[in-house]
Order: sequence, then structure tokens, then C-alpha cells
Amino acid sequence: MIKMIPAFSSLNSSSSASRRVLPGFHLALGFTVLYLSLIVLLPLSALVFKTLTMSWDAFWNTVSSPRVLAAYRLTFGASLVAAMINAVFGTVLAWVLVRYDFPGKRLLDALIDLPFALPTAVAGIALTALYASNGWIGSLLAPYDIKVAFTPLGVAVALVFIGLPFVVRTLQPVLEESERELEEAAACLGATRLQTFTQVIFPTILPALLTGFALAFARSLGEYGSVIFIAGNMPMVSEIVPLLIVTKLEQYDYAGATAIAVVMLAASFAMLLTINLLQAWVRNHGRKETT
Repeated sequence: MIKMIPAFSSLNSSSSASRRVLPGFHLALGFTVLYLSLIVLLPLSALVFKTLTMSWDAFWNTVSSPRVLAAYRLTFGASLVAAMINAVFGTVLAWVLVRYDFPGKRLLDALIDLPFALPTAVAGIALTALYASNGWIGSLLAPYDIKVAFTPLGVAVALVFIGLPFVVRTLQPVLEESERELEEAAACLGATRLQTFTQVIFPTILPALLTGFALAFARSLGEYGSVIFIAGNMPMVSEIVPLLIVTKLEQYDYAGATAIAVVMLAASFAMLLTINLLQAWVRNHGRKETT
């Protein structure tokens, strides 16, 4: 009887080790891979395979034409500017929503998600109506010869509108979980508010801020509906890359459209990889400082 106990215990441990918290792990994994293949991998593969039907010279002439290069500059430049603006003001908004109580806080918190729920075409029409020369805001800027609608500035405004929630919603949980005792300790040690923010708070929220920046930037690169109404869509001036892709599709130039799309896809992957590497570096740097 005594010799059977170790055998029984080892059998019990091996059977419990083979169990999973969620049953059907292999089935769930297979379903996940199949679902991702159908939704993500197959469309991206079709995009690449369609582009491979072009010769290298045709591909290069398509993606490096002056009109396409102008669209790249506008799309990437406006997306970068909008993401930087959202990184600054999104941090301020997240800080206010987390650290302060004031009348209308819940309403303001709900309005942050408005770009998620609002159809992009509706957002574009609303922004155009506001910033046109006869709009509420555009009429105030017109005497100063500042034009927003139908200019590259209007593109940046639309991208700021649709990218702001990504930064705020990414930072809010981090700020809520941050230890305020560290801030109080810094204040007790004589640190100023600027020193407390730069040396205590900012290193904590930096990975989340980079994530929000990356999400806002990636979202802006592919934005179409809210931009086409306010941009003016003038070639070489205010034409974005997604609109150029749609134009080539309407002209039945499928290979040219996929070629431009592949360049945008590669740029998005490179940007996301860079942000992930930066986040890993920040985390490792923070761990070394704590140890």
C-alpha cells in the first residue's frame, strides 16, 4: 500500500498536468489560426501575389511617380503631425479625466469615443461644414487668410479627430494604476511638479504613450472617409494615398492599386516594429533602473 502511493500521486500529477484551464486547447488554437488566415493572412497574401504579377520596372514606375510621391508625403506627413498632436493633447485629456473630478466629466469621457462610433463620412462632412470659409470656425479664420478646408491642413485636422481616442484610451488605464505614493514621496523630497512629471510619471506612461502614438499613426495612414470631404482631393496638393488607390481601382488598374497598397503595408509594418522595439527598450531600461 505504501509503495502504491507514489505511483498514484505521480499518475494524478501527470493527469492534472495534461489538463488545461480551458478545455479543447488544440481545437481552439486551430480555429484561431484558421480565422486569422481567412481574415488577415489571405487578403494580405492576395495583395502581395497580385503585385508580383508586375515587373520590377512597372512596380517602381508606379510607386515612384510624382503624383504618388506627393500623396506619400501628404499622407505620412499629416499622419505624423496628427499623431504627435494627439500624443500631447491626448496625454493632457487622459490626465484630466483620471486625476480630477468636475461637472460634466462623464459627458467629456463619452465624447472621447465619438470618433469610434461616428461614421467616417459623417465626420468628414461635419468637419468640412465647420472649417469651410463660410463655416462656424472657418469664418473666424478667414479674415486672417487661414484656410483649413480643402487644404493639407484640413487633412491633418481630420486625422487629429479620428486618432485622439487611441491615445486617451491607451493612457487612461496606466494613469489609473499608477502609484500616487511615488508622486507624494517626490513632492516630500522637494521635487517640483515638472521634476515629478518628467522623472516619476513620464517614464511610467511612456510605453503606453508610444503605443497610443503608434495606433493613432497607423489609423491615420489608412483613413479615407473623413478625409476625402475636407481634403479637396487635388492631385499633387491634397490627395491622400487611400484616395489614389481607390482612383486606380476605378480605372481598373488593379496591379497599380495593389503596388501602392503594398508600399503602405510595408511602411505600417516597419513603423509598428519600430514602436515595439522602442517599448521593449523602455521596459528593459526601467527594470535596470529599479534594480
